[in-house]
This record gives sequence, C-alpha cells and structure tokens, in this order.
Amino acid sequence: MKTGTRSLLFSAVIAACAFQASAQVGSEDWVAAAAEGVAPQVIDWRHHIHQHPELGNQEVETAKLVAGQLRAFGIDVRTGVAKTGVVGVLKGGKPGPVMALRADMDALPVKEQTGLPFASHATATWQGKKVDVMHACGHDAHTAMLLGAAKVLAESRDKIAGTVVFLFQPAEEGQSDVDPYTSDKPLSYGAKGMIEEGALDNPKVDVVFGLHVMSGSPTGQLSWKSDAILNSADSYRITVTGRQSHGSMPWAGVDPITTAAQIINGMQTLVSRRADLTQGIGVVSVGNIHGGTAGNIIPNEVTMEGTIRSNAPGIRDTLLQSLPPLAENIAKANQAQAKVTIADGVPVTMNDDALTRAMEPSLKKAANNKVVVLKSNASPSEDFSYYAEKVPGLFVFLGATPPDQDMSKAASNHSPQFIVDDNTLVTGVRTHLRFVMDYPQTRSSAAPGA
Repeated sequence: MKTGTRSLLFSAVIAACAFQASAQVGSEDWVAAAAEGVAPQVIDWRHHIHQHPELGNQEVETAKLVAGQLRAFGIDVRTGVAKTGVVGVLKGGKPGPVMALRADMDALPVKEQTGLPFASHATATWQGKKVDVMHACGHDAHTAMLLGAAKVLAESRDKIAGTVVFLFQPAEEGQSDVDPYTSDKPLSYGAKGMIEEGALDNPKVDVVFGLHVMSGSPTGQLSWKSDAILNSADSYRITVTGRQSHGSMPWAGVDPITTAAQIINGMQTLVSRRADLTQGIGVVSVGNIHGGTAGNIIPNEVTMEGTIRSNAPGIRDTLLQSLPPLAENIAKANQAQAKVTIADGVPVTMNDDALTRAMEPSLKKAANNKVVVLKSNASPSEDFSYYAEKVPGLFVFLGATPPDQDMSKAASNHSPQFIVDDNTLVTGVRTHLRFVMDYPQTRSSAAPGA
C-alpha cells in the first residue's frame, strides 16, 4: 500500500470516528435538554398526584390523568387493565425491539406528616376500614417521571428504533379491596394482573425497565446490581385452635397460646436448619399475634401473621414448603390444630446479568456518573419481579434525599414523613429516555448468554 493512500484512509477513519462521537454527544445533549425541558411539567404532575393519592385498585382518577395525557401525546392507550391499569404503545420511526417502561400508581394507608404545601388529606377504604392515604413510597414520582418520558418520546418518535410500551400499573403494594387470606378472593399484585391481561403480549415485549425512588440515597444518584436486586415477600397467617378453659384448670382444655409460642420458636429453625444458606439469605418474621379476651381464660384460638423473605428462589421455596408441616405438627403434639394460609406473594426481583452489564454506560450517562453498583440486594420487595420472570428486566434505584441532608436520618419509604426531592425527577426522566434510546444499540451484547 502506498503511503499517500494509507494516509488518506487513516484520515477517513479519524473523520468517521469523530462523526460518530459527535453524533453520540449530540444524542446525549438532546436527551439531557429534553429531560430538562419537561421537568417543570413532571413536577406539577407529581404534586397533583401526591395531593390526590389512591389505594391499590382504586387508582381511578390517577388512571384518567395518565390515559388523558398519553392520548394527548398521540400514544395508543388501553385502559382498565387489571382493573385500573393503563398501557400505552408508541411505535418509533425505525425498526427495533419492543421495550417496556413501568411505573406504579398506588399509594399507601398512611397519614401524611410531611407538612408539604401539596400534602395529602385524602381518605379511603382499605379492606373495609376507613384510612388516611399518602404516597409514602414515591409512586407519585414514578408515574410523573414516566409521563414526562412518554411526552418526550412521543415528540421524538422518529428517533426511536423500535416500539415503547408504557406500563402504568395498579396495586404494587397489594389490592386494597381484598383480604389476602380469603381463599375465594386471593390477593393479586398489579404486575401479575397486568401480565395475566396481556400487557406484555400486544405487542410482544422483549425487555422491561423500571426504577424506584429511595430515601437515604442522594438526589440524582442511580444504584443497581446484577442478579437479585430485591427480596421475595410472602405473607402467612397461622390460626391455632385449642379448647377454651378456665385459667386455673389448663388441664381441662388445650392451650393455643403455649402452642403458638412453640410454633414461633420452631419457626426460627426454618432458616438456620432448613435453608441452604450457601444460596443466599432468608428471613421469617412474626408481625402480630392475637388471642384471648381476659387474663383468667385460656382462649380457644390464637392467630398470628408474618412474612417470609429471601433473595434466592430456592430458599424461598424451601421456607414456603416447610412452614405448614412445622406448624401443624407442633400443634398436633399439643393436641391442638394449626391452619397455615400463605397469601399470594412476590418472587425475588432479578436483574438480567447481560442486560445490566450492557446498560451500565447508559445509567452512568443518565446520572452524570453519580452511580453506585451495590454489593448486596435491598431487603424490600417489588412486584416488578413478575415482569422480570417473563422477559429480561432491569430495575434500578433513584436517590430522593437532598444531598445536604444526613442520609442516615432521612425518613424511610413508607414513613409518614417520607419526602421525595423534586430535583431528582429529571434524572428519572433521563433514565427512561436512555433505556429507550440506548437499548437497541446494545441489544446484541444484552442478549442472554452474551
């Protein structure tokens, strides 16, 4: 090859690389500018939704707001999915994968104590009881951020390679109108209902993304890890039935209180002796116990409720299978009976390893390198896990506490003092945009086994 030809080719390669880099920077600038532009509207939406919270399966007005905005953006809309869920579909200008972005809309039975000018004073009915209602877990922020991303993407659909499915789901915290231990009406989380009613099927979703605001993490920071990111969660109720008697004559009856105490002690062996702790961790907790009405009467019945959590599907299965025979056999040894009811729960939330690795550069761009790769999973649970069981999923955390505050003293999610810093919302919008704009380019490296 002649020197002159080699020089011309080298110059051409440099020019091509410079053009590609310029295009990449331009894309990043476009996403950042668009997110900043929609941020004031996102904040307004969030304040409105926060001031008008609705419990799981009661998100009627929130769903109307979401559906109305999506239609105004020119997005195809389906309502009434899993009762109050909303699905939006936006076809991009270029061929590509079907990417789902998810937000949850429901609030919690909590009396707000933030003192915010847009604080909630709402009340509603939770499983037959009148309760105060608050967005104490940031679902107002999730809904507003995804609406902001939907607006930007609809205005920029020619830039999208593929199709975007917007999943606005109800009842992530569980249904407010169903007793989870009533067998004829089993509890069903919103994500499970959305899947059962085809939210991932038309069009067929290839990948799903989600994010969650977290107290105690600084505003604008994204954090994540591969594999298990959140624990499973299953609830149980144990009813111990004995035979009522006078407190002075326990031999004349069967004591369900001492039997329940033995069951509680026995439950501590489920993790320490039954679970293979080389796989992960497990936690079995008793949250309440009720029995009796007077100090001199041994009651006929005791009920207790609690939760089972794990970050490993195998350990979860072991604990769920081991609890009923343990309780039943301890009761039998005391001539009592134990009925164990396990409510519908949520699996371990798993981040697809290849997808997570492929999207890490995008997460760093979205957060301006304000990121943390977690060493262990968070202990709560999320019904996003149901989506991630069906298609590759990536779920990340977004910090919501102002950086000048002591992170260790920030009111936690589900607290009546829980606050989301509005300044973090723009990062959430950027993150959704980066998911959509970058995933098609990284699709080959994000494939399973890559």
